[in-house]
Amino acid sequence: MKKVLISGASGFIGGFLVEEGLRLGYEIYAAVRKTSSRKYLSDKRIQLLELNFDNAQELQLQLEAHIKSKGKFDYIIHNAGVTKVAKKGDFWRVNFLNTKHFVDILIDKDWVPQKFIFMSSLAAWGSGEKGSTNPICLHHSPRPLNFYGKSKFAAEEYISSRKNFPYLFIRPTGVYGPREKDYYVFFKMINRGIEAYIGYGKQYLSFIYVADLVNCIYLALASEHSRKGWFVSDGNYYESRTFSKITKNALQKKTLQFTLPKSVVKAIAFSSEKIVGMFGKYPTLNMDKYYLLAADNWICDTEPLKNDLGFVAQYDLERGVKETLNWYKDEGWL
Repeated sequence: MKKVLISGASGFIGGFLVEEGLRLGYEIYAAVRKTSSRKYLSDKRIQLLELNFDNAQELQLQLEAHIKSKGKFDYIIHNAGVTKVAKKGDFWRVNFLNTKHFVDILIDKDWVPQKFIFMSSLAAWGSGEKGSTNPICLHHSPRPLNFYGKSKFAAEEYISSRKNFPYLFIRPTGVYGPREKDYYVFFKMINRGIEAYIGYGKQYLSFIYVADLVNCIYLALASEHSRKGWFVSDGNYYESRTFSKITKNALQKKTLQFTLPKSVVKAIAFSSEKIVGMFGKYPTLNMDKYYLLAADNWICDTEPLKNDLGFVAQYDLERGVKETLNWYKDEGWL
């Protein structure tokens, strides 16, 4: 049975990665912090492994103790990272430096797995051509718009600079599904009858349902490919108002629609970040998020993914939103 280490296992995507790995028959090791929630990691087949990625020396000792007793991991899915932080420097520390130290340890100690999947993001490449529906393509020069995207791209650059290291980069667009908390804010607003837009031009978005993303990752893990990466979406793109319409229909809600100028949203994001940041927290609407929300083209080319892995999403936005909302309702979130 192949051993798979999944970092960030207690998070939104991580929990689904663990569940699918078990279903596929892998021996799953879920890397967690001491303070991590185990709510979705209760299956007795899961082998929990406390790893401190913030301290390279401690991380090496923890890995060494585990490998001495149970051997190397066959595969690693490095899903640990942050999407919002109270201090901008934490993007760099967690998404880049922690990844760098982890990769260095694996190489220096001869613990390199057969495949190392790094969970990156479409944000590492930045948005597409303004005012266009031309997709972001792999041959385009990366232009990350915010600290999050820059930290992910820096990690990609470092990993790819290490010779013979068997990496694969997964760059999903907006990931949604049960347990997700950022899109949940949007769904909650629609449920309350509020439909807000940023700027007066059209905005084109792309999405990937969490179950499809997880399926894609395991296809990549089992493939013969190495040292390359892909953009991941459901293969479609949607105008922002279409996203709202699908959600309204699923919730059977009527809404009050209004549009805020980008300058106003930027001011709100800046103020929220400063005020909430004083309490050591980070608001959902922040400056890093603003730069992503203000871009009008998040369409990506998924043909390479389809050609290499045969990946075809099972969920379009309508089906995915419906299942997500049903979960929120069942769990009392909506």
